[in-house]
Amino acid sequence: MNWKERDESYVWHPFTQAQTEPTPLHIVQAKDAILTASDGKCYVDCNSSWWVNVHGHANEHIAKAIQDQFEQVDHIIFAGATHDKGIELAERIAKLLPDSLQKVFFSDNGSTAIEVALKMCIQYWHNKGAVRKKILALEGGYHGDTFGAMSVGERDYFNRPFEPFFFEVDYLPFPTKENGKEIAAIAKEKLETNTYVALIVEPIIQGSAGMRTYPIEFLELITRSAQQIETPVIFDEVMTAWGRTGTYFAFEHTNVIPDIICLSKGLTGGVLPLGLTVTTQTIFNAFLSPELAKAFLHGHSFTGNPLACAAACASLDIFEKATTWEAIQRISKENEAFAVRISNHPKVQEVSVIGTILALEINVDDPGYFSNFKREAYTWFLNNGLLMRPLGNVIFINPPYCLTEDQQAYIFEKIEAFLA
Repeated sequence: MNWKERDESYVWHPFTQAQTEPTPLHIVQAKDAILTASDGKCYVDCNSSWWVNVHGHANEHIAKAIQDQFEQVDHIIFAGATHDKGIELAERIAKLLPDSLQKVFFSDNGSTAIEVALKMCIQYWHNKGAVRKKILALEGGYHGDTFGAMSVGERDYFNRPFEPFFFEVDYLPFPTKENGKEIAAIAKEKLETNTYVALIVEPIIQGSAGMRTYPIEFLELITRSAQQIETPVIFDEVMTAWGRTGTYFAFEHTNVIPDIICLSKGLTGGVLPLGLTVTTQTIFNAFLSPELAKAFLHGHSFTGNPLACAAACASLDIFEKATTWEAIQRISKENEAFAVRISNHPKVQEVSVIGTILALEINVDDPGYFSNFKREAYTWFLNNGLLMRPLGNVIFINPPYCLTEDQQAYIFEKIEAFLA
């Protein structure tokens, strides 16, 4: 059998309706921002391969770090044992974050980082002898596809079959400049009932909802309202961290600090799966006890995998270089200039830019995640050498930082051609 027949026979692809989906791309090589298929066609990786590959593909520094680590320790249990790269990574992450965030728990990906955060908050209150059963979240959120993560994400979306099994969650309406203060007041009123385990949000920008941004002031108001009554605040920075918004972490645009921050995606440069849940000494202390049952009894087979930790440390090395932030700044400025140029296009309903993320909401008859526009746009861009996966009727780019000026200009040229 050829690759297509073998794929159809054995592979179940994610987020894919196998009955109607066209043949997938067969990628045989990836370097920097370019993907090469088996038929010889090349594509610019406009979305960093599901938003993870921040430094581009086949980065030599990360590759060497993984190889060096493999020759020392490839994997070791992380319960009752430790290793140098795990220690180094936790220390470097803690030093990048504010002093209050200093305890680092390892998991496997973004969804599990969220699961860990939710379980921490639930058990935090349990260990304190308090009864809290609800979580406060924001409409339109996406936090992953495990059950806890789905519970706090958007309902009646693609999670409908699972809703009977979800946690009890209250949702705040999505805030705008016009209604942000009003919704923040509603949040404050809800939080003061002291019934919530935690508040969870994607800071400043919601990814899967269509890369839509909301006011920083709103985020600050609801965070302060929660923290004033000691309700933990979880910032899901799985997508927003690692330079995406122009800073290491999205919360750096604000004057507030979460109690828990969840990290993944670009953490390893997008090379290996790894999740981190970073929290405060206060939350950590609630698990200290002579009783084993009060410990955080959670783990994964590959918790703290040394190869993934080595990749993450190598990625941090790259972030310490001035050239990385110069590239982020250049991509961001070009995005802003293009947004101004395209904002009055009759087919464009809304344009949003934050850092290296540019999103265009397109005027269509059937907006939303299940819009037919999605496939039409995906196919058109693919035929023009761009791998770009729209979110319903929203087309967006969040490219690797090695994207060249010519490649970015080509993306913009093809977006304009598509709209025409």
